[in-house]
Amino acid sequence: MKLSAKIIEKVRSLSEQLNYHNIRYYAHDDPEIPDAEYDRLLKELQTLEKEYPQLINDESPTQRVGSSPLTEFGQVTHSIPMLSLANAMDEQELREFDKRVRQALAVDQVTYAAEPKLDGLAVSLRYEKGKLVKAATRGDGHVGEDITQNIRTIKSIPLHLLGREIPRVLEVRGEVFMPKKGFEALNKKVITEGGKVFANPRNAAAGSLRQLDSSVTAKRPLEMICYGIGEVIDGDIPDLYSEIINDLQKLGLRVSPERAVLNGVEECLQYYADLSSKRESLPYEIDGIVFKVDRIEDQKKLGFVSRAPRWAIAQKFPAQEEMTSLKSVDFQVGRTGAITPVARLEPVVVGGVTVSNASLHNMDEIERLDIRIGDTVILRRAGDVIPQIVSVVMSRRPSAARKIKQPLHCPVCGSDVTKPDGQVALRCSGGLYCAAQRKEAIKHFASRKAMDIEGLGDKLVEQLVNEELIHDPADLFILKTDQLSSLERMGEKSAGNLVLALQDSKKTTLQKFIYSLGIREVGEATARALSQHLGTLDAIMGADEDRLIEIPDIGPIVAANIVSFFKQKHNIDVVKKLIKYGVHWEHQPVSQTDAGPLDGMIFVITGTLSEMTRADAKEALLRRGAKVTGSISKKTNYLLVGGSPGSKADKARDLGVPVLDEKEFLALIEKNQ
Repeated sequence: MKLSAKIIEKVRSLSEQLNYHNIRYYAHDDPEIPDAEYDRLLKELQTLEKEYPQLINDESPTQRVGSSPLTEFGQVTHSIPMLSLANAMDEQELREFDKRVRQALAVDQVTYAAEPKLDGLAVSLRYEKGKLVKAATRGDGHVGEDITQNIRTIKSIPLHLLGREIPRVLEVRGEVFMPKKGFEALNKKVITEGGKVFANPRNAAAGSLRQLDSSVTAKRPLEMICYGIGEVIDGDIPDLYSEIINDLQKLGLRVSPERAVLNGVEECLQYYADLSSKRESLPYEIDGIVFKVDRIEDQKKLGFVSRAPRWAIAQKFPAQEEMTSLKSVDFQVGRTGAITPVARLEPVVVGGVTVSNASLHNMDEIERLDIRIGDTVILRRAGDVIPQIVSVVMSRRPSAARKIKQPLHCPVCGSDVTKPDGQVALRCSGGLYCAAQRKEAIKHFASRKAMDIEGLGDKLVEQLVNEELIHDPADLFILKTDQLSSLERMGEKSAGNLVLALQDSKKTTLQKFIYSLGIREVGEATARALSQHLGTLDAIMGADEDRLIEIPDIGPIVAANIVSFFKQKHNIDVVKKLIKYGVHWEHQPVSQTDAGPLDGMIFVITGTLSEMTRADAKEALLRRGAKVTGSISKKTNYLLVGGSPGSKADKARDLGVPVLDEKEFLALIEKNQ
């Protein structure tokens, strides 16, 4: 159909009117016309574009329904990194932040810009000559995902900025979120369609924004509030952060209606209290308040630390609590053998997140809480930390509530569970056999100070276990070149070299072999003492606690760990396999005393050394018969002090323990060769 100037002008006029009213409605919360009139204008534009499709362009208000589905998101490198914020968990931490800022700026009082911390997804919008050309997620702060198609569907984000004085390039940062009402409506719809409900508005927003099909995003009630800028080219930047935000609003971008400018920390604390009291009545979820130094020049002076600015902080809201019931308790085995009780709860929403599990930490905590299966409990979730059971509602305890029993055997491998005196953690004693500990046990076995298997790194160990090529350390020694070369990033040459390295590692020492077994709390010094005083593997495996305690460096807890380890048939089987596959060492004569010149002396090392590592210093002492411990006592002979020593140096002086600097220590080592 032939186009006339009148039609072209009509389409242009309708587009401009609708974009203007979108900004009035979403950015300024000040609609100028009734919804019915807006709908009439939109319908008129849709009719004209259907009749004259050649007039449709990317900036048309009708083009917020989504484009063709993507196969994957592209990557966007942020020209200026999108940094995270440091957190203040209470009033004291906020006061400390303010003190640091005032001291750095050498002023008595600082003016801050404040705004709610939205619980959504951080994004960056790039406008060129006022037109939205690119949008990306925060990602890792340096590289994010290209979500331009999805962002274009959000009505509170203008496709073209208002005004004449617009920078040639303007990068805007903000938070995409889902309002509470929109979240509730979305979940109701999901339920009627038989789908899986979203746990909270943040998850719903993140899931909606990361749809490869932007037409799905277009149907989700997403909104955006802007809180800052990134790259700006050919544009004036105001001297105050608060003025930058005001300018963004003038350009048609939505900013927080709750924002404020505050003088000093006392006004910040009052603002925090005021907003905290009205938090539940806000139309969106917030999890704290963000305070930023208002003067841009001051922000530049303060700079950055790590991945966060020194001029901003987020004060988080206190923990949120709910009641629920304890359905059961499972015991999970960690990679180091620690066994942790995990509470299985009746699902409950706490702080916007559905929680069904919580750690009970250990049996001592269970006894402290006097918690039983069937109890009603109070669950707390503070920020993003793991939910915590803080107490039991005793008045609601049912008569059928059952006590939680400590497991006697590992739920994964069936080995005995130990709990040494004076310790709180339960532990599986099947270190070489237990599937839960398999990866860590093999990594330790292959490490430099143990069997020192060259070329067998942590990632390769994980591959071998994941592919079920090895089930315990002994299986390493029957690996074939063709098995290894089939692994990812392992060619035939690398595989052959590893097989040779495995063969070379079979010749070791009894000390290294004992250390490689990963017995709880048996380090290099203890392994050395065992090999020196007992002489043979059979003698070590057969020693009882009384015999072990007679050996210097071995106390009751370590002795119990050694006996428990060798008591497990699974561990003995692996040790026998290792010997069968050729692991061996030269016999050394049994010594009842260490022959080193520093025999019996106790050292503690603290701080950073410049001439050697702390591990090297420890090894030098052990070779000379000394004992190295981690804590200062009256029995300590010397404290070796490096840079930034901490409290140990003070304690040594209080106890009268001689302190050596690194130069004095090296002289002592040289003297006692």
